[in-house]
Amino acid sequence: MPVQLEGSCHCGAVRFKVQSSTAVPYQLCTCSICRKVAGVGGSINLGGHSKTLEILKGKDSISVYKAVMNRDTPEEHLANSERNFCSKCSSMLWLYNSQWPDFIHPFASVIDSPELKVPETMVCIKLDSKPAYVRLPEGPKEVYDNYGPLSLEGWHKEKGLFVE
Repeated sequence: MPVQLEGSCHCGAVRFKVQSSTAVPYQLCTCSICRKVAGVGGSINLGGHSKTLEILKGKDSISVYKAVMNRDTPEEHLANSERNFCSKCSSMLWLYNSQWPDFIHPFASVIDSPELKVPETMVCIKLDSKPAYVRLPEGPKEVYDNYGPLSLEGWHKEKGLFVE
């Protein structure tokens, strides 16, 4: 049975819940988008089943940001993904991408319950855009200039952490 994740923004205007089969926060993204919208250290996304997303409070306080890709170049365009955030306090809530409509990716930073498991190894990705002053977390880690070899689901399955 999937894990029910319950989350909220910092100011409490938005509360939500979603079912997850991939609820272990193992991958820290340090790309420029994650660093600039989620904070200097980047973001950690979980996986959720989009059909189970239930906004318990504050639907009218949710805004969407579509990241600018290849900014200031001839290839500049908006990302397909949508980063949902609280318009009152700016807490990043979840990412949704219509290319994968069955999934939603809540940010681990807004999950209130259950207490999230600590992964044995942190996977740190997109180091090709991490500034030198940003320090990676302590402890065992795998680091990749771009993306690692496993998907969110693949990593959870390989570690025996995928919940059906």
